[in-house]
Amino acid sequence: MALLIMGGQQKLRILCCREFQKSIMDSVHKLLGDRIATLELPGWVVQKTTIFHRITGTEFIFEGLRYNANRIKSLEGIDICWVEEAESVSKESWDILIPTIRKAGSEIWISFNPDLDEDPTYQRFVLNPPDSCHTQKVGWEDNPWFPQELREEKDYLYRVDPDAAAHVWGGETRSSSEAQVLHGKWRVEAFEPHGTWNGPLYGADYGFAQDPTAAVEVYVAKSPGESKSFSRGKLYVRRESWRVNLDISKINETWRRVFGKYMMQSPIRADSSRPETTAFLKKQGFRRIQSVYKWPGSVEDGIAYLRQFEEIIIHPDCKHTIQEAKLYSYKVDEKTMEVTTKIIDKHNHCIDAIRYALAPMIRIARRLPHKYSGTSYATHG
Repeated sequence: MALLIMGGQQKLRILCCREFQKSIMDSVHKLLGDRIATLELPGWVVQKTTIFHRITGTEFIFEGLRYNANRIKSLEGIDICWVEEAESVSKESWDILIPTIRKAGSEIWISFNPDLDEDPTYQRFVLNPPDSCHTQKVGWEDNPWFPQELREEKDYLYRVDPDAAAHVWGGETRSSSEAQVLHGKWRVEAFEPHGTWNGPLYGADYGFAQDPTAAVEVYVAKSPGESKSFSRGKLYVRRESWRVNLDISKINETWRRVFGKYMMQSPIRADSSRPETTAFLKKQGFRRIQSVYKWPGSVEDGIAYLRQFEEIIIHPDCKHTIQEAKLYSYKVDEKTMEVTTKIIDKHNHCIDAIRYALAPMIRIARRLPHKYSGTSYATHG
């Protein structure tokens, strides 16, 4: 909003960038366009790949840093560079970008949610900031429009895991650890499903008491030359629904809004711990929803299956899936500090929903006996 107001008062050349941007869809283009429309700011023209002000001549340029080094180096006359989601910007990208913003009086604006202590952005601008750098930590308590829905999410996480809440809501960094269940296996990237992918596949994890109810839409993309087994390829997480205190009567409306009508006609594999909820949703129009079949060790089998994918790509819209991928962990022995095989039963609602969506594939891959095709086991997960 500040950039739009400033650009409406004087001519500016504004570069908006992030580490990865394959298309304009990955940029803040839509965010700026939506803000222009909401505030009814005069003079702005929003086109498919650019935004400019017809009176002042201000223009917005959108670039990715990782794969556009030569184009970044050739940019001239940038007044303000806004780097969004800067926690993922590499040292190499900073080394290219900073010398490029060289116009007299130019500035680099950086916005990010802190992730790891060792991240280049955190090291460069928070722990060891240059003299000309102003750093401001902003949290939920600084937001006068903080909605009740997010307040419930915040309170939930502080209740079940204060350390994780300090990272997610308090702006503290987290430690990089081999204890993370999906360590080194996942990344965040915008994408749209391809017609050759297997899916959409839907999974749902019901909330108990004040726990969240989560649902996901996933796809499996086979690698070239692979067999028809589903133990290889890439897993894509495109959409999620995650809500604390979601009343059973509101699930229908919530899922329709997030996933669209197609979900009503598709198989949905849901948590077998709440068969009454599944029965209710079936009457609400989700005719192909069914309780997922579990077996002893189904959680461990599911995690092993997830780790067999070449990559797990999570769409940026799936904020809670991303959060869980960071926090879902094995227990660490307090005396030896070694990672154990015991999984901590936290930060796994979206992850469980993903396992449920893939349950038939996991069962086939594990070559489980036929008896597991019709029996639900009340085990963890």
